[in-house]
Amino acid sequence: MKLIREEIESVEIITEANADGVKSLYISGPFLQAEVVNRNGRKYPGHVMEREVARYMKEAVSKGRAVGELGHPAGPQINLDRISHKIVDLRKEGNNYIGKAKILNTPAGQIARGLIEDGVQLGVSSRGMGSLKPRNGINEVQDDFYLATAADIVHDPSAPDAFVNGIMEGVEWVWDNGLLKAQQLESYKAQVNKASKSVDKRQLEETVLKVWNDFLLKI
Repeated sequence: MKLIREEIESVEIITEANADGVKSLYISGPFLQAEVVNRNGRKYPGHVMEREVARYMKEAVSKGRAVGELGHPAGPQINLDRISHKIVDLRKEGNNYIGKAKILNTPAGQIARGLIEDGVQLGVSSRGMGSLKPRNGINEVQDDFYLATAADIVHDPSAPDAFVNGIMEGVEWVWDNGLLKAQQLESYKAQVNKASKSVDKRQLEETVLKVWNDFLLKI
């Protein structure tokens, strides 16, 4: 499975107050899209996206577990120290899934709030896992698609972090006792750890060079 990211250029900012006058800040907009070829050359079949959004709504949104991070995370897992918002709604409108997320009172959420209040234009980026199948010049997302989060908050959606694109999207991820692990990276780590135990430092250097060259061939 590959790490798959899709970006939305901008979102709407909403401020809501409860009965006590306490104000909350929300972002809203099209978080996901199906049945169209996006700028990354990928297409999500309608039935795949609809099924996965239904699962995400049931298992995450309805239970208050649908959260996103500030910035471009390095993998599919949610990092608690980077959580900035909670997705509270995700509804279908045509081929789009319109989302709404509440900015949280976390360190990352406070940064996001400060940026928003100072007029910085932010966007969102969905994050999921799945297989891709080339079809008629595009990559079609397959039935194993798994939505990790409907929206991370990003500053420049049109230019994702090079590390994410070059490394994390270029390796295979597998399920391991309920956790997603980068299969090839785990193999690289094991090779380097083994070589580091050798008294021959040249062996370690050769192993690191071999691993790096092998990685470059795979991305």
